[in-house]
Amino acid sequence: MLSFEKLYSMGHEQVVFLSDPSCGLKAIIAVHNTTLGPALGGTRMWQYKSEEDALEDVLRLSKGMTYKAAISGLNLGGGKAVLIGDPDKDKSEALFRSYGRYLESLNGRYITAEDVNIGVADIEHIFTETRNVVGVAKIHGGSGNPAPFTALGVFRGIEACCYKVFGTRSLSGRTVALQGVGSVGQNLMKLLTDGGAKIFFTDISEKNIQTVKENFPEAEYVGPDEIYDVDADIYTPCALGATINDATIGRLKVKIVAGAANNQLKEDRHGAELKSRNVLYAPDYLINAGGLMNVSIEFEGWSENKSLRMVDTIYDTTLRIFQLSDEQNIPVNQATDILAERRINEIKNIKTSYLGNVSHRFPGRKTRHNL
Repeated sequence: MLSFEKLYSMGHEQVVFLSDPSCGLKAIIAVHNTTLGPALGGTRMWQYKSEEDALEDVLRLSKGMTYKAAISGLNLGGGKAVLIGDPDKDKSEALFRSYGRYLESLNGRYITAEDVNIGVADIEHIFTETRNVVGVAKIHGGSGNPAPFTALGVFRGIEACCYKVFGTRSLSGRTVALQGVGSVGQNLMKLLTDGGAKIFFTDISEKNIQTVKENFPEAEYVGPDEIYDVDADIYTPCALGATINDATIGRLKVKIVAGAANNQLKEDRHGAELKSRNVLYAPDYLINAGGLMNVSIEFEGWSENKSLRMVDTIYDTTLRIFQLSDEQNIPVNQATDILAERRINEIKNIKTSYLGNVSHRFPGRKTRHNL
């Protein structure tokens, strides 16, 4: 149940419930923190078991976006949105345009992009109604699907982990247990395979499984529950969150945990437990920020070279976090939180929450409706 006590405890500024029976729209937008700028975070569509599950997901994800933007040095706050529904049955132009109109009414406090089960075609419908969206098609001045940049950032983070643990950033000869081979997972699989890694993978989507078997015949499929028992160097979660929990952590036979999934630790204490087991953990919001970095460049005019240069910085940032963790003898997730919170608190002293329109961030940009 949503309460002010819950919002206070998690630090949220605003939660908005959206409803449009004419198209079946049921959505929740959570704006966590706008100290650094307008909240930016993707919209995901999922068939949640309950509205309470959807609310819990959007609250956790939006908070993670605040920390992701802060640690990445971006002038953005954190937010997230979830659409409650079956992505295979409930998508429609009307649904996404209705959602876009609601986004427009928030006056730029929240800007959205692609996330789980949301693609460029869906974003284009949203863009018809509002400028407060990124990841739009390149023909309209956007950067398109951010998944390749998210995957590249995760790959750079994995390279940093390998350098820390093995003394070289090379993936040659390493074994990876990859959980989740959607858009980001498949892009990451190509980078890992090209780097010489052996891949064990799993997914709950038969379509994704067949695609990977066709495109990566050297990769080996294992069942969804068996992925935790694979004898590998690296566990790479790229599906939904909380897969590092009391039931799984003792089963892992890896030296590194690094992947694209959000909120991989079910509880913060699991980061400390990984450290006690001598497993190096690269926090998700530290290394999966490549997609956010990429779409943020749309504010100033997107350039692939500019995006790639920014995403490459994840390697050095990850090593800096590892150094802080060692110096203070604290878990890596705690060290990452410290740096993110330090930046937010420093800026909080010089400016208030972002309340204005985003027109100055989108100079000359029009919606598709007005093209």
